[in-house]
Amino acid sequence: MPSEILVIESDGSDIGSMLEGGGHSVLRARSFEDAWEDFVHRGADVCVCDSDLADWDPAFGERCRETKAEVPVLLVSGYGTIESAVEALRVGAFDYLGRPLVRDELLLSIDRALAQRSLLAENRNLRRALDRHRKLENIVGTSERMNRIFEVVEAVAPTRATVLITGESGTGKTRLARAVHELSPRHEGPFIEVNCGALPDSLLESELFGHAKGAFTGALRDKAGKFEDADGGTIFLDEIATASAALQIKLLRVIQDRIFERVGETRTRSVDTRIVLATNSDLLELTQKGEFREDLYYRINVVNVELPPLRDRHEDVPYLFDHFMTLFCDMHGKRLEGVDAGALDAILAHSWPGNIRELENATERAVVLARGPLIRIEDLPPALQRRAPRGEESRFEVAPTTILPLRQALEEPERRIIERALELNDWNRQRTADMLEVNRTTLFHKMKKYGLLEAARPVRPRHH
Repeated sequence: MPSEILVIESDGSDIGSMLEGGGHSVLRARSFEDAWEDFVHRGADVCVCDSDLADWDPAFGERCRETKAEVPVLLVSGYGTIESAVEALRVGAFDYLGRPLVRDELLLSIDRALAQRSLLAENRNLRRALDRHRKLENIVGTSERMNRIFEVVEAVAPTRATVLITGESGTGKTRLARAVHELSPRHEGPFIEVNCGALPDSLLESELFGHAKGAFTGALRDKAGKFEDADGGTIFLDEIATASAALQIKLLRVIQDRIFERVGETRTRSVDTRIVLATNSDLLELTQKGEFREDLYYRINVVNVELPPLRDRHEDVPYLFDHFMTLFCDMHGKRLEGVDAGALDAILAHSWPGNIRELENATERAVVLARGPLIRIEDLPPALQRRAPRGEESRFEVAPTTILPLRQALEEPERRIIERALELNDWNRQRTADMLEVNRTTLFHKMKKYGLLEAARPVRPRHH
């Protein structure tokens, strides 16, 4: 696509015609006042200024740079001196060209300016991608279900939509709520967490909405609630299913209209906050039983993110263990090289009923108790030791003293599982993907990773 150049030039100037002759689209302005409106509202890839105009503003380049940092500004002048060139660059110009203006020099300078703009945009996008990765780094997972959850979170985070996170206890709902906040435009605002199941209903109302002095015994002064504390940020209401019927009515109002009253006060207050909620209960079932308000359920169930239990994303276990092992090694000043085969068997054999919270606690215990460079079976909690495969049941053909990073240790059995499934399905990728409960794209990448794309497909004899 042709580049769009904003040209500020006097009558009879040849700057615009030179650029059009070079294949660029030109926006023309006759004064810096007109140009500023075009620059701010219409946008341009590059701005070229004739600094000989009567209303020349020496700080124009600096103003442009501060307003839209990625738009380079070129200055053209008939009074070219070294001092004026240095001054032009000082106030933010990308380049300085003197007259008589040479068309090829102008086009070359434009090309260089466009290349710099492209590089700056690429760097900005890279920084954003790295920032997104950093904000999601505590939610570890490579399974298909987790990848879909990451996609939903990245799509909904920039919006104002209410998010309902569901899943068993310990699946990481708080971490996900924080990720929604960190990826949103409100990330510089407060993130306020309230566990609705941790307080009796009478105290919870005051905690959420605040109270006036004298509203109840012990209310010695006015106190703002958590909704006011979260103004400009995000409020996370955990265990929302425990809220009483009376409190549900007030929650419906503040979620719907962002208005409320403090306990013991008639003044209506408004708040601008993102609302994220979580529960480990089946809200639809509670609604059908009449134990949760139907209108509140549909109001909060705008975007529902269901976190799977760890037993349903078992392939993520080694990555989570590796993540927590690194975290706790740093925390406790330990240096570990990996996990031995016996401990690895135990980790993978366990069903993790306590989900990520149980895995995190087990990892910290193992890091703290490890005496050598490897985490061993005796460093794990007793529940894992009892269920560890023994002897011929072991999943890994490695010596107990072999030092392998957890991810590397899993690659060989994963390759064998995929290869066996391909053989059982006559190397039909769709049937194999269905058997392994992954999509075809994931299967293709795994086959490529393990060199299975080049594997010879068995040739079956034809029967005549």
